[in-house]
Formats: sequence, structure tokens, C-alpha cells
Amino acid sequence: MASFFQNSKKNFKDVDVTDQGVNTEEFLQASAALVEIFGLFGTVFGIVQNDMNGNIEKIRTRYSTNPAVNSTLQNLVKAEVAEKKKTATEGLLWLTRGLDFTLQSLERNLANPTEELSASFTKGYENTLRPHHSMFVRPVFAGAMKACPYRADFYKKLGADQAAVQEDMKQWLQGLRKVVEDIQKFYAAGKYI
Repeated sequence: MASFFQNSKKNFKDVDVTDQGVNTEEFLQASAALVEIFGLFGTVFGIVQNDMNGNIEKIRTRYSTNPAVNSTLQNLVKAEVAEKKKTATEGLLWLTRGLDFTLQSLERNLANPTEELSASFTKGYENTLRPHHSMFVRPVFAGAMKACPYRADFYKKLGADQAAVQEDMKQWLQGLRKVVEDIQKFYAAGKYI
């Protein structure tokens, strides 16, 4: 039986990243598939899912206006900024922060086999999203982190063959890291933040 990562419609390890940037359509597909992982956490991560889906939709809306011009995320942002707009640019920034949160949390959990998800996701939140959240939003996310499922239950939902799940997750996270770092470097270099 295939793992969650093998069953995803688009895996981050397969998202094309070239000198021109990150392929927008592949990125959107992989991001939508990533959001599904939070469904395995139960309703507690609904706020995360809704936020990420909203940002995906902002990028998708911009992409659909001209798929050729917006073929890479970098071209999409440059085109939007040239028009003095920022809806998709801000959406991508926040989505990237959410992807980085997921990346750091799951990397930490994978590297620490005895650590519960709540600890890994709390640390991931502190390192990524918390500095950008207001004092009103922080308690909502802190509560969600405490309500993470037990590690063993979560990993069982990812697939029956735990060795395959961990290998698939490792490759998925490597692909996600490549994409996140590429976007972060682009935003920093262009001062889009």
C-alpha cells in the first residue's frame, strides 16, 4: 500500500525549479496536496488549512490571468509588482511561511523519533510563523500545536509500511526545502518582504 506522499497528486520532489524560478502550476498542485496532510490532524488544524488554501487561491487567481507570463512564481511576482499590485505576492509570502512551518516541524519530527508532534510543531511555529503573528493570533496557533495527534497515530495514517513512509517523507521534505529556499532567496533579493 502506497504512502500518503506517493498518493499525493503532486509531490514537492517533482516540482520543477530552474534558473527562471519555480514552476507555478506544479507548485500550486504540490501546495494543495500538502494542505491535505493537515486533514490527518483532525479539525484542530482547520485554521492552518484555511489560511494556506486562501493563499493558494490568491496565487492561482493571478496565475490564471496569464499562465504564460506567470509560468514561474518569480515571473508572477515580478509581473504583479510591475502593475503595482500585491495580492498574489503577499499570498505567496504567507504561503511560503506556512510551507516553511510545515517543513521545519516535520523535519524536526523525523529527526527526533521519540518526540511527539506537538513538540515538533510548537518549535516549528516558534521558528517560522510566530514572529509574523499578532498577539491575538499566537494563542490560537499555540492551542492548535497542543492538540496535535500522537506521533504513532499520525505516522500510521501516512501509511502501513513505516520504513517506506519515512523514506517518502524524507524525499518530499527535501523537495519542499528546495522550493521554500528558492522562494525565500527570491523575496530577500528583490526586497518583496
